[in-house]
Amino acid sequence: MIHIQRILCPTDLSPQSDEALQYALALARTYTAKLFICHCVPPTFFVDVAEREKYQEKFETSIRAFASPTEPGMPACEGIIVEEDPATAIARVAAEYHIDLIAMRSRRRPLAAALLGSTAEAVCRTAPCPVLVTHPNEFEWSGLNSDEVRIRRVLVATDFSNDSELAVQYGLSLAQEHQAELHLLHALPVALSPALAGMPVGIESDFQRAARQLHQAVPDEAHLWCKVVQAVRAGQPYREILTYAEEHSIDLICMGVHGAGFSMRALFGSNADRVLRQAPCPVLITRPLKPASPR
Repeated sequence: MIHIQRILCPTDLSPQSDEALQYALALARTYTAKLFICHCVPPTFFVDVAEREKYQEKFETSIRAFASPTEPGMPACEGIIVEEDPATAIARVAAEYHIDLIAMRSRRRPLAAALLGSTAEAVCRTAPCPVLVTHPNEFEWSGLNSDEVRIRRVLVATDFSNDSELAVQYGLSLAQEHQAELHLLHALPVALSPALAGMPVGIESDFQRAARQLHQAVPDEAHLWCKVVQAVRAGQPYREILTYAEEHSIDLICMGVHGAGFSMRALFGSNADRVLRQAPCPVLITRPLKPASPR
C-alpha cells in the first residue's frame, strides 16, 4: 500500500513553478499530506542573516497567498530556502525531510539544450523518492483555477522488473484514489515474427507470456474498483509508450527506474529519458530508494 504523507515542490517563484505547485497541492489534498515548498538561491545570495530572515518571511507570505491555510481542506505547508544548486539541493532536502513524492516542472527544450540535461532529469537520477515531472503544453489534470484532480486514465509502463513493480503499486494507488482506468503496457523490443503464427500448440510466445505477466501484475480485487486494460506491443519501448499515451488520452504515465544504475549514462538516451522529454502528459518516475534519516 502506497502512503504519501510528505510532498516536496521545488519553485523558482516563476509562473511555471506555480503550475507544478498546483499539482502538488492537489495531490497533498488527495492524500492529506504535508506540502514542503523549496526555493533554491546561490550560496552568495544573502549578505547577512537579517537579509535571509527577511527573504524567508517574504517567501512564506507568498506561500500563504497561494495556499491559504484558511481554505477548507488546504494542506499544511512549510517553506524551505536553500543556498545551493537546485539539482543537488532538491534530492538532499527530500532525504532530510523524509519526502514521499517530489512534484516539479520541467521545460520543453530544443534538442541542443536537451543534450545537457535539466534540473528535473538530474533530480530523477538522484532523488530518494518518486518524482512527478510536468511540462508546459501537455494534457493537464490539475487546473490552475481548481483543486479538482481529473485523473481518468493512468498508464503504467512495465518491463516486469522490481522497479516496475513499484510503478504498478503507485499506478494502482492513484487509480484507486481517483476511480481511474489503469492501463498496463509492456513493449517487446522486437517485432512480432510472422513465423510465430505457425508455432506448435503448447509453446508460449513472447506475446502470450507478456500478456500473462501483465494479468498477474494486478491483484484480483483491483478489478472491483477500476477498469484494467492490458496491452502488449512490439517496437522501441519509448515510442510504444508515447504512442499509446496519445492514442488513449492518458493523464499520467508511471515508470520505474533502476536505483543503482540510473546514472547519467543510464538515463541519457534511455526510454525513461525520452518519455520524460516527449510525454503528452505528466510522468511519475518511481524509485526504490527511501530517505536514510527521517526528520
